[in-house]
Amino acid sequence: MKVRKAVFPVAGLGTRFLPATKAIPKEMLPVVDKPLIQYAVEEAYASGITEIIFVTGGSKKSIEDHFGHVSELEQMLEARGKEKQLEETLSLIPQSGSIIYTRQNQPRGLGHAIWCARNIVGNEPFAVLLADDLVKAEKPVMKQMVEKFDELQSSIVSVVEVDPKETGKYGILDADPPVEGITKIRGLVEKPKPEEAPSNLSIIGRYILTPEIFEILDRKEVGAGGEIQITDAMARLLKTQDIYGFRYEGTRFDCGDKAGFQMANLVFSLEQPDMRESILPFIRNLVLNE
Repeated sequence: MKVRKAVFPVAGLGTRFLPATKAIPKEMLPVVDKPLIQYAVEEAYASGITEIIFVTGGSKKSIEDHFGHVSELEQMLEARGKEKQLEETLSLIPQSGSIIYTRQNQPRGLGHAIWCARNIVGNEPFAVLLADDLVKAEKPVMKQMVEKFDELQSSIVSVVEVDPKETGKYGILDADPPVEGITKIRGLVEKPKPEEAPSNLSIIGRYILTPEIFEILDRKEVGAGGEIQITDAMARLLKTQDIYGFRYEGTRFDCGDKAGFQMANLVFSLEQPDMRESILPFIRNLVLNE
């Protein structure tokens, strides 16, 4: 089985970034000159995924606009000879039919958002990418995971160690010791208190799941926060299938957090030579004056 489809849950309200996200989806917040969602979609395409499925909410039209044609802009860029910018703009537009939008009408959790894509995904394995998690990596994280899935043919989640005091923010694993970056999961707990957490190994926003997960999500069982949690559904899936944690190669920025978002902007801006020349002296002066 090959991973051809990717689900992007983008219906969240982004309350941690208010008032910026009052009218702009959090996924459209830019890191340097690209919105978060574009980084995630580019990662999916670079990983061999051919079909993008956005699970949207009521105020996400700008995401649809971003991945569609804007004739006036394209004509202006062409008339002014801005070929590089025109090429970048057109590169966002996939072949017909490869981006599909469906609606999550109620904010009922990540598990529910994924369930909303069930009829589009069908009976095949699929990826889930959360744009909040931006990972800087030489080889895209999802590509690393797809290669492991091709080998294991089992559900895989990307994992990272977190501060033990902050396990209450994450889905936490009870897992075997890792072997070559892969750890077999024994159990999963959504947002446990530090004293109740089985480890400090957390799931981040990259998943490859088998379609049997939809049967479990269809029960609409409510978990932490009164929401339908994908972690709870995966814990049930463990009773019939193996699930693995994958220690990816790369640096993750939690762009759902204000500090993490600013760190991502800083690191990605320093990669651009024209910006680096201005930013580095500014940082040095700032640090020296602290």
